Amino acid sequence: MVDETGIFIGASRKPDDSYQRAEELLLRYGNRHGLVTGATGTGKTVSLQILAEGFSNAGVPVFCADIKGDLSGISMMGDAKDFLVKRADQVKLDPYQFQEFPVIFWDLFGEQGHPIRATISEMGPLLLSRLMNLTEAQEGVMNIAFRIADEEGLLLLDLKDLQALLANMADRADQLSARYGNVTKPSVGAIQRTLLVLEQQGAANLFGEPALRIADIMRTTRDGRGAISVLAADKLMMNPRLYATFLLWLMSELFEELPEVGDLDRPKLVFFFDEAHLLFEDAPKVLIDRVEQVVRLIRSKGVGVYFVTQNPLDIPEKVLAQLGNRVQHALRAYTPREQQAVRTAAETFRPNPDFDCATAITQLATGEALVSMLEDKGVPAVVQRTLIRPPSSRLGPIAPDERRKIIAESPVVGQYDEAVDRESAFEILQKKTKEAQDAEAQAKQQNSGGSRWTIPGFDDVLGTGNRRSSNRQTVAEAAIKSVVRSVGSSVGRAIVRGILGSLARGR
Repeated sequence: MVDETGIFIGASRKPDDSYQRAEELLLRYGNRHGLVTGATGTGKTVSLQILAEGFSNAGVPVFCADIKGDLSGISMMGDAKDFLVKRADQVKLDPYQFQEFPVIFWDLFGEQGHPIRATISEMGPLLLSRLMNLTEAQEGVMNIAFRIADEEGLLLLDLKDLQALLANMADRADQLSARYGNVTKPSVGAIQRTLLVLEQQGAANLFGEPALRIADIMRTTRDGRGAISVLAADKLMMNPRLYATFLLWLMSELFEELPEVGDLDRPKLVFFFDEAHLLFEDAPKVLIDRVEQVVRLIRSKGVGVYFVTQNPLDIPEKVLAQLGNRVQHALRAYTPREQQAVRTAAETFRPNPDFDCATAITQLATGEALVSMLEDKGVPAVVQRTLIRPPSSRLGPIAPDERRKIIAESPVVGQYDEAVDRESAFEILQKKTKEAQDAEAQAKQQNSGGSRWTIPGFDDVLGTGNRRSSNRQTVAEAAIKSVVRSVGSSVGRAIVRGILGSLARGR
């Protein structure tokens, strides 16, 4: 049940549990961001799935991180299972039509989708420095590194480029310090060690070319539906620093590349971040500040950001305040923190006089949620106890062979699958190092007098040394005996003795 103005989410219930009305997300407020929360197994992923379906059918491209693989089912047509048909009848979804959606699979590791890459230059010194939690001095060195790369025409594309540049800077630290300020080997070494940590977490897969084009996650199909980009994140989530790097870069690229569009009748792109607590858990302050800034400002670019997590306390307060569309599934309240989470969630809703919000949150059944979407003039609606509609696509993950078929038929197949390693800082600095070594070897050869062959001590016999006479005589005698032994004839021996003997006596 998708029309030109809204996405059907489900049906709210009266106090006697009878049907009340359809609940929908108005497309013109889709860029006002949103939050889907609830304990494990309460239906968050299904809510994400039906929202993604709705945006896609409305012509809005979607990007979502798939933590457990469950979202991959959105690429396949759903099945008429009894419990789904029953739910469709309860929420008056008529007709209940099954549908498959246009999906592009992505994966930083290139295993379950097309690889996603960014270049070191695109990341920039500030983002890399703050992400790696560098000290002020180390951040200064990182800025100098990018300045040198610009001045010397060194492309920074992947990790080995940055590592090569830092090693080069350590070798000429004194020279660079005189020009740019203090560049110390300990600071360079600390940055290199931090880069090693990122590399061990798989960052080598992220940095390089071809870099992701933002246009490729903003595609629409010929029939007008928005493509759903699904990032396989089950392996990625084991590397939180790498995950944070990717999200910061992607959101920054969106913010920098997309033009201001003001208020539209529907978003240009919608982001869903499943298990959003992984984005903020133990995150540096700069990450939280950056996300808050993007969420606050990117709405004017026509982009909606939706966080999906277990607990509303997982989201920083400044970010939480920007999320206008809310779907709250059941929470458990066994511990003091969980009880606080229930109170926090209840207090963020516009109250409904028909029920106590805090009590309802702990009593919601699977597939049921408290829903409050923005109404006319962007005002939050009164919270309603809502049965979530069933999805049109498949519930649960798809098979590996189904995934491979979709990847093979993808509109971006062949564009990102093979890494490109063109000449950049690593190769240029290697070439400069070899040229310097060759020049040094040639200079040593020239300084040796032009002769490639020497006899140890013999130059001193000819008077070029300044050793003591006793040493020179001993060496001279040894040389004479050696040469004499090498001469075959007795006449030759006599001639050589006469010549070399006179030389020795003349000294």
